[in-house]
Amino acid sequence: MDLVSVLNVLLLIAAILLCIALIYYLNKITKSFEEIKNNIKVLSLDIKPLLESTTQLSERLSNVTYEVQNQIDLTKNMIMNVKNRVDMILSFEEKVRRGIEQPVLVLIRNFSAVINGINAFWNAYKKQ
Repeated sequence: MDLVSVLNVLLLIAAILLCIALIYYLNKITKSFEEIKNNIKVLSLDIKPLLESTTQLSERLSNVTYEVQNQIDLTKNMIMNVKNRVDMILSFEEKVRRGIEQPVLVLIRNFSAVINGINAFWNAYKKQ
């Protein structure tokens, strides 16, 4: 055997060893991909209920927000109605006070004058 034949045999053995190593590592890579695929499948099964519950939570929050906004609007309307009624009552009270105040003051002055007159009369009558 000459040197070329020995090198050919060594080259052939190296090629066979490389093919075996390639098959072994391809098998490991395939198993890793299968594990990743299974993990993703399990993860997707776990994520589906999470997404559904998140969607339901979002819908409920939206409904609660809508209801709260309605209650706030209703409360604002009630407060505005009460404010308007209080303003109306205060303006009515002011009108009544202005309408009654002047005649009552005149009446009080007249009563005061009558009482002063009666007192003066009694004082003058007592002195006689």
